[in-house]
Amino acid sequence: MSRELTLEFGQAFSLRSLYRAIQFCQGFSNQEIVSTLSTQLSWSHFIELLPIKDPLARDFYAEMCRIERWDVRTLRLKIGGLLFERTALSKKPQAVIAAEIDRLRDGQMSPDTVFRDPYLLDLLGLKGAFSERDLEGAILREIEGVLLELGTGFAFVARQKRMSVGKDDFHLDLLFFHRHLRRLIAVELKLESFQPAHVGQMEFYLRWLDTHERAPGEGAPIGLILCASADAEQVELLELDAKSIRVGEYLTELPPLPLLRERLHRAIEHAREGAARRLSDAGSRE
Repeated sequence: MSRELTLEFGQAFSLRSLYRAIQFCQGFSNQEIVSTLSTQLSWSHFIELLPIKDPLARDFYAEMCRIERWDVRTLRLKIGGLLFERTALSKKPQAVIAAEIDRLRDGQMSPDTVFRDPYLLDLLGLKGAFSERDLEGAILREIEGVLLELGTGFAFVARQKRMSVGKDDFHLDLLFFHRHLRRLIAVELKLESFQPAHVGQMEFYLRWLDTHERAPGEGAPIGLILCASADAEQVELLELDAKSIRVGEYLTELPPLPLLRERLHRAIEHAREGAARRLSDAGSRE
């Protein structure tokens, strides 16, 4: 067929092109969705999406590419950087992921699509021993690259945000605003591994921001605790989603990509098994 079409219509019908066309029809079978995507994504975008085997991951990248208007190079970097696997969304049951992607198609973005773990901060150039102040300063020096890693929609608000309560002053490391979520994002940096005590500090900051900084029409602030490492079981036990708090690791030096991919897949499996277990326990109690 390729030979016959090439003779009649030219090189656009090479064997490789036909194979991609078949992949496209199999991967994007919903005509209504394709119609929407094709107004903003080029064929070159679709060529980057076609090799993704997980249909939910493929749909996620397609919708984020449409919403955030990524060029082909940015899309390639997001896929290569395992963006989907690093989102909180990837660790949810498949039915939840599908529902969230449907919400993305309707222009609604949730915290699960925004927050990542880990955050890749190798661009900061930090080596060896460094302090929290060093980390904070490096983030501000490289703010453009950091905002790219955080994701489209983040806007920097303040460093060492002062919070006066009674006779004492407290200082939040970094404060951002997310345009799509319409919520303030409080970020605390920790050089050590995550500790449950960090949660109480963040809850305090969020209550202050909710009382003194939240503008009309905005949602409640969200807290992000960025730490050197975190025990998944500890984080799961604390049920932080209900407190509007997220925990994420940061990597100032990237491990080999296969190692990072394996680690993320283990984390996804652990999270999904935990969600299934909680659902089963809830059913048993009923």
